[in-house]
Amino acid sequence: MLRLHNSLTKRIDNFEPITPGTVRMYVCGPTVYGDIHLGNARPVVFFDVLRRYLEHTGLDVTYASNITDVDDKIINKAQETGVDARDLAKEYTRRFFDMTEALGSDVPELTPRATQYIPGMIAYIEDLVRDGYAYQRPSGVYFRVSKVGDYGLLSGQDMDALDQGVRIELESGKEDPRDFSLWKTTDEGLAFDSPFGRGRPGWHTECAVMNHDLFDGEIDIHGGGSDLKFPHHENEIAQTMAHDHHHLARVWMHVGRLDMDNVKMSKSLGNVVLVKDLLKTTDPLAFRMLLVGHHYRQPIHYSDTLMDQFEAEYSRIRRTLKKTVLALTVSKTPMGQPDTDLLARFSTHMDDDMNTPNVITLIQEIMKSINKTKDHAKLAELYVTARTILTVLGLMPDVTLEDETLMTFMAWDEARKARDFHSADKYREILTREGWI
Repeated sequence: MLRLHNSLTKRIDNFEPITPGTVRMYVCGPTVYGDIHLGNARPVVFFDVLRRYLEHTGLDVTYASNITDVDDKIINKAQETGVDARDLAKEYTRRFFDMTEALGSDVPELTPRATQYIPGMIAYIEDLVRDGYAYQRPSGVYFRVSKVGDYGLLSGQDMDALDQGVRIELESGKEDPRDFSLWKTTDEGLAFDSPFGRGRPGWHTECAVMNHDLFDGEIDIHGGGSDLKFPHHENEIAQTMAHDHHHLARVWMHVGRLDMDNVKMSKSLGNVVLVKDLLKTTDPLAFRMLLVGHHYRQPIHYSDTLMDQFEAEYSRIRRTLKKTVLALTVSKTPMGQPDTDLLARFSTHMDDDMNTPNVITLIQEIMKSINKTKDHAKLAELYVTARTILTVLGLMPDVTLEDETLMTFMAWDEARKARDFHSADKYREILTREGWI
């Protein structure tokens, strides 16, 4: 049985869907005011792998990941660049989806934009004000943190210590410095009419409302980066407890940070590497393998040396698979079925809180066995096994054998038999360069 670490319970628990056979999963997506960096890519890849594995086990998954397309950061960037805020958000949304697919991930089934849910957010805030969980001030509407009895449950924060590190400004008139914004009153930038005055919703409210409108009830999994645990996810839970009387999700999952040479990746420090820039010189699936090669809850200390190691390893895997496809094609060996024992080991690792590093070790073992075996039937079995596992991880390379390559191989074989070493060397150089032998 699949067991997952639940940030809400602080335990690794058996995962049992609320509705048998189906999983509803929501992951916090980007605020679209710039291109994503390597750290942003980690949740994109991990939750894609989680979805793939859930589906591999036979579950029907509905996967939603939002786009925050109204936010002060977007408006500030639009004003700096002289671009309309909506156009800016659309452009960076497109770029985000491009990078998602470049990294081997599928764009989630549902990608709600915050601006599509403004009426629902206004109605949601009105409900909270009516029920005494929120109050209005000239600067906007604020949530009464003190009204939620288990506030701090997710992050383990002490209510008496929450004044420290809360990502809010101490607006005049607030009842409590811990209270957070549900609606910001402003005419500046992208703004909407509401009963509270013209303005825009708070970030925490956006995700709570999109979840509410999309799923209308408690969902199975809510995920994101570890930096979102507090205050964003804590505040999502607070609103949902007030509005709907549940913790929004049965299981909360958080992905560890990716550091640059042991230092937090930060624009202010100037150590940010954008995904689009990395992929100019690096195989995207090699970077994906680097991410999958670390347990999702542990930090990754990224460096060029680490990337080189994974790129070399992924290159070996691709070459081994291409050589295998060529050998099986030439020998006309049917693919057959995967090795059930190896797949059982794969499932055991994945069921252990998505232990993908152990799966990478298993893949390396399978590659060694492929390179050693001379039995074509066994070779086919190992290949299908590797393909199955790599597909779940989103790491299966393109090993399509084109007719031209097959003809080159046959010509090489004929030249060798005819002792035409000049021609044989020419064909061999082509096949070696392309990774087929």
